[in-house]
Amino acid sequence: MRLAACLAIVLPLAACGGAGESSPSEQVRASFPAGGVVDVIAVDAVDRLPLKQADLIAPDGHATPASSVAANPAPAQNFSPQFTAGGYSSTDFGVSSIGSNALSPGIIGTAPQSQTQLLAVVSTASITLPDPVAYRRNWQKYRIRLRFGDPPQTETREIAAPAPPAPS
Repeated sequence: MRLAACLAIVLPLAACGGAGESSPSEQVRASFPAGGVVDVIAVDAVDRLPLKQADLIAPDGHATPASSVAANPAPAQNFSPQFTAGGYSSTDFGVSSIGSNALSPGIIGTAPQSQTQLLAVVSTASITLPDPVAYRRNWQKYRIRLRFGDPPQTETREIAAPAPPAPS
């Protein structure tokens, strides 16, 4: 579901590229998704390298690894718009010599298909909070450490931990 949400945001941007391919800027976001599990941080990344590891780093340096990490390289989306010529008659087009059955109401056709492929990897990770009370009290001092790629091409980055959701 999160992958579909990422693609819904990223693929329209990718469609602006030439020849159906695009290379989006690298993006990483950590959040507590609305309607998700309350004490789980979701990490979404669009990057040239796959996300391989995500850790929540506490103020004392203790690392809590992600319970799941998934990567989808170069996701693609097929587009096949439909058009309908329902309700039109030959007189609507100013062509009186066309027979009445030539432009039948409800004709449905399919426009040419196109495919957009994202030249990046869409990755997701889920990190369960080890101590939700401590996190709420001191969340500004937590960080999320991310490792992208496989040796010899690896990158490690840190991002700020997200603010906890408002209590219900």
